[in-house]
Amino acid sequence: MIRSRVWLLAAVAAAGLASGAVVAQGNLKIGVINLDRVVEGSAAYAAARKKIDDEFGPRQRDLEAMATKLRTQQETFQRDAPVMGAEEKANLERQLRDGARDFERLRNQLAEDFQLRQNEEIANLRRDAVTRAQQYAREQKFDLLLLDQTVVFASTAVDITEAVIGKPAAAPPRPQELKGLRAVTD
Repeated sequence: MIRSRVWLLAAVAAAGLASGAVVAQGNLKIGVINLDRVVEGSAAYAAARKKIDDEFGPRQRDLEAMATKLRTQQETFQRDAPVMGAEEKANLERQLRDGARDFERLRNQLAEDFQLRQNEEIANLRRDAVTRAQQYAREQKFDLLLLDQTVVFASTAVDITEAVIGKPAAAPPRPQELKGLRAVTD
């Protein structure tokens, strides 16, 4: 949805440039930004990664301990199976099967929880990066700011990614500062 709006906006800008209507008003200042580089270049990104690793570290260590226990049980079973009774052998096989099933379930749950949490943090960082880019574009009087994922070509003259990376994160705008601004949403 957003991608189609950006393409539409880029097409309108290109049509305006081609028709000369925009040129008659003066110079059009256009910028391109690589949002992924802005996010990954921020100190908040490293802090978020560490926070997630700390949050999921204990569960990962528990899972590794469980895997070690299962391997030990499997080795014990393989070593002692020839001398075990049929009932004891069946019980140990069932325990191994149940343990392996529990391990896979917990591993999948951990991976899913980790991915969801990581996506939440990345979304927050992307929102912050967009806010910083918008603020930078307003301060520098840009007429149009595009994400590079939708741009076929952009010279280094219009790439403002490094400038936005270097810009410190600002406090969210106060409601009176938002007066008259429109936000583009999905």
